[in-house]
Amino acid sequence: MENSVINHLPTDFTTNRLHVFDDALKASDYVARQIAALIRRRQLEGREVVLGLATGSTPKGVYEELVRMHRYDGLSFENVITFNLDEYYPIEPHDEQSYTWFMNQYLFSHVNINPHNIHIPHVTGPENHVKNYCDEYENKIIAKGGIDLQLLGIGRNGHIGFNEPGSCFDSVTRLINLHPVTRNDAQVYFGGIENVPKQAVSIGMSTISQARNILLLALGPAKSEIIKQAIDGPITPDVPASILQSLPQAQYIFDKNAAALL
Repeated sequence: MENSVINHLPTDFTTNRLHVFDDALKASDYVARQIAALIRRRQLEGREVVLGLATGSTPKGVYEELVRMHRYDGLSFENVITFNLDEYYPIEPHDEQSYTWFMNQYLFSHVNINPHNIHIPHVTGPENHVKNYCDEYENKIIAKGGIDLQLLGIGRNGHIGFNEPGSCFDSVTRLINLHPVTRNDAQVYFGGIENVPKQAVSIGMSTISQARNILLLALGPAKSEIIKQAIDGPITPDVPASILQSLPQAQYIFDKNAAALL
């Protein structure tokens, strides 16, 4: 994306790739509508759709709207295949801090998705098993033809998924050491920094970049500084989300607080 510092953004400002909404609800609804439209289009074509999904506080509103659409607007998930971006390691799937628990809590247990179509990169056991597991997860994505639409959030250090600063742009699914900023931000959910896992499994930068559609959602003033760096700074592994500047299929969806420094 070309350098595009925009001062005094009006309410619900929209360009080809940048969408800024007055509040988080409108931004989340926009993303949910994009996802729902793709699901329905593929249903009309008699085809499956592969969604890459994110966790954390940012996409909760998106999932709430998708659940509402399922309950009241007839949105079916029968043709949907999902691959989640990441998961802590080690962690048990029934742990309330796990992303497996999160996805069931906020989306999967409320819609008619086939459980066999749900993929979350959760692995237990010794670390020497993780490499094979990551390769298998990557191969499952490839076998499904890649990701049709990837939903992303962004960390305060610029990570997407758990691709922390310094992640190579050609990386694939792998075990990652979590950045101190990431662990510090997570401690509120774990009851202290000492309980936050030091590693996670994440799909890679290359895997994300090959998605046919990418939606980066950011909400709130805490994301404004990193959003400015990711959009208007150099493309660098030091800010992993900056790679989206070079990807024409990527859209940025913000509320006005996240976009405050643009």
